[in-house]
Amino acid sequence: MARTVTHEERGPAVLDESDMGDDGRIYVCECGLSDSKPLCDGSHNATADESDGVVYEYADDADGDRRVIADIVYAEEGSAGTADSTDSTDSTKRSAGKTE
Repeated sequence: MARTVTHEERGPAVLDESDMGDDGRIYVCECGLSDSKPLCDGSHNATADESDGVVYEYADDADGDRRVIADIVYAEEGSAGTADSTDSTDSTKRSAGKTE
């Protein structure tokens, strides 16, 4: 399983003691869905039923719709192939950073 994530930040996040949880640890988001990036907000719980080998895209946040990305085609590769989905959610082709 994997998911597409769009980031707008252009530099590193600086974390300090104020970012620590009650247990004295800092939890950094690795799923890409947190509304509190770079900190984890528990949004990864929405990924529990993702299937291995499938790429997903979530709308706006983890509470939004999830789509299967069947094919990622980069601009230099030419035209996009056919989208094919095994999930009941929408199937989407990704081409040069745009949803088709």
